[in-house]
Amino acid sequence: MTDLPVFTRSQLALRNGQDKPQIWVAYKGIIYDVTESRLWRNGKHYEHWAGQDLTEELADAPHTAVVFEKFVAVGKLG
Repeated sequence: MTDLPVFTRSQLALRNGQDKPQIWVAYKGIIYDVTESRLWRNGKHYEHWAGQDLTEELADAPHTAVVFEKFVAVGKLG
């Protein structure tokens, strides 16, 4: 994953399911494309919003970080 492009928090924020067609979230510095997930439709997943770093919010989730293995890593948060 060292050859992934680096995106700023501002660039990540645009991939929120509203401003651009992509829906991205970050976890531990890696950005994942969750566009195809029906659980992220319109950029919202329960009380969480796309286009953000969800590292700290994962502690409140009913699942573990293993869930990110289902998604393609598209970049690093810089």
